[in-house]
Amino acid sequence: MSQIPNILTLSRIFAIPLLVAAFFMAQPLGSWIAFILFTLAGITDYFDGMLARRLNVVSPMGRFLDPIADKLMVGAVIVMLVAVQWVDGIHVIAAVIILLRELLVSGLREYLAELSVSVPVTKLAKWKTTAQMIALGALAWTMGGAELGLPAQEVGLICLWIAAILTMVTGYDYLRSGIIHMSSKVQDGELKE
Repeated sequence: MSQIPNILTLSRIFAIPLLVAAFFMAQPLGSWIAFILFTLAGITDYFDGMLARRLNVVSPMGRFLDPIADKLMVGAVIVMLVAVQWVDGIHVIAAVIILLRELLVSGLREYLAELSVSVPVTKLAKWKTTAQMIALGALAWTMGGAELGLPAQEVGLICLWIAAILTMVTGYDYLRSGIIHMSSKVQDGELKE
């Protein structure tokens, strides 16, 4: 746990309560704080993986915590954006699609890991993540952007829908891959409840 990449990953998890609290603060200050914390979390997400590979300190704990930290951060921000109604109306559908995909892929990866099957991240999934991070960062900055006359919320909502569409495509790809592996286990008679 004392390795720098793991410390960066843990910092993302420990920042989540602060990020959530920022949405309850007086605005636009809270929006600025939420945006800064989310941006810093994204930066640490980039550096923890890069440093782990460069320093050759990839660990089981890091591989376990990194995706959990990402999903906790994304889930918390989506819930808060809906709670404060910076994402509302029909746009909640895009947010729910993203949350459901995160849960589906987490469960699927856990199941496939038991079978020693890895599911590589595709380029399209990386584009999905990029759109999602831009969307959530811009939406977290809704009030801060409005203070400066910038359309942060509008940009965020457009990127949220782009991320939701890419989420459905990549989620289907992951699910199809998982079903293929599950089907082969059923045919081999190895899958029992």
